Amino acid sequence: MSILSSKYTFKFNTSVEQIGQTVWDKLASKCGPFCQYTFLHALETSGSVAGKSGWQPFHLVIYQNALAVGILPLYKKTHSYGEYVFDFAWANTYRHYGLNYYPKLVAAIPFTPVTGPRLMLDSKVDKSQLLPTLCKEINYQLEINGMSSMHWLFVEQDFSELLQPHGQLQRRSIQFEWFNNQYTSFEDYLTYFNSRKRKNVKKERSKIANSGVKVVRLHGESLTEELMDFFYHCYQQTYLKRSGHNGYLTESFFKKIFKDLHNNLMLVIALKEEQPIASALFFYDKNQLCGRYWGALQDIQNLHFECCYYQGIEFCIEQDIAHFNPGTQGEHKILRGFEPIYCYSNHFLREPAFQDAIGRFIQQENIQISQYRNEAEKLLPFRQTED
Repeated sequence: MSILSSKYTFKFNTSVEQIGQTVWDKLASKCGPFCQYTFLHALETSGSVAGKSGWQPFHLVIYQNALAVGILPLYKKTHSYGEYVFDFAWANTYRHYGLNYYPKLVAAIPFTPVTGPRLMLDSKVDKSQLLPTLCKEINYQLEINGMSSMHWLFVEQDFSELLQPHGQLQRRSIQFEWFNNQYTSFEDYLTYFNSRKRKNVKKERSKIANSGVKVVRLHGESLTEELMDFFYHCYQQTYLKRSGHNGYLTESFFKKIFKDLHNNLMLVIALKEEQPIASALFFYDKNQLCGRYWGALQDIQNLHFECCYYQGIEFCIEQDIAHFNPGTQGEHKILRGFEPIYCYSNHFLREPAFQDAIGRFIQQENIQISQYRNEAEKLLPFRQTED
């Protein structure tokens, strides 16, 4: 228990099981599928995090009058993989000066670069009143646990702004995301493109059809364990081909989410001569579709675009989902209508000299990020005037 607060007390836990599903789900009920107990429990019990993974759960529960009023998913990290907010250069600088950057502490959803709530609170709790005490508590934990720094990853903009006065430096990055402007069909969506780029998209999609590939979307009762097994085979084969090692997520993880998050999964399968050759896995709720994992057994031009982008757009239009996050990076998304948006993270480094240096670095980086976003927006395919 903390010694720093009389109004709130804080308890750190080494697994979601220590906290319990009832308490967790009550506070995370409106926070999307990735913040749910079932998703994080699947990561931990499958060996995808915890153990020797370099992600050691250190989840915080906030109590007021002995009642749990907040949860913050936290991990002690001994590396920077699976975060998608890149700080490898910071770690190298620490090493250059003979200091340890690891372990560090992150508030994040492992392997999931999707903006969303990190601090999940009872509606009666005032964030602005809680944050001064919470940040002091976290700084105290950094000190007694020998951790170099605190990192809040893919936080919502308004929360990022609240963190700044408490020494948590705001950093911006760019993702490319799609927004559903009440399109009635994919053809309707393409009418908003300029003619040349509209033709390019149609050409890409027709090449897939003309190559004898059939692509189907499956969700709800149409999903089967056999199809998930095929997806996992594709996922592993693609990791082995690209990097020479298995994917971060284990087979057990995918089996668990198939069982426990069945209604939040959408699977795209590509078939040739009635045999499956590629697959992409998405998570969704009523507000957002997230493209997360992809794999293929054959190299076919444009198949990745079809399975990971166009099928996702069609699904959002069909299901009236407002927002599609297809994953990090990838400027090729711009020409397909994915808009550059800011993502936010916040950072505190215990060493004052490094905190100052990183602050200056972020200021310069933000200028470059703003320029990059402005240039990316100019490449969007949407027509400004009538073709």
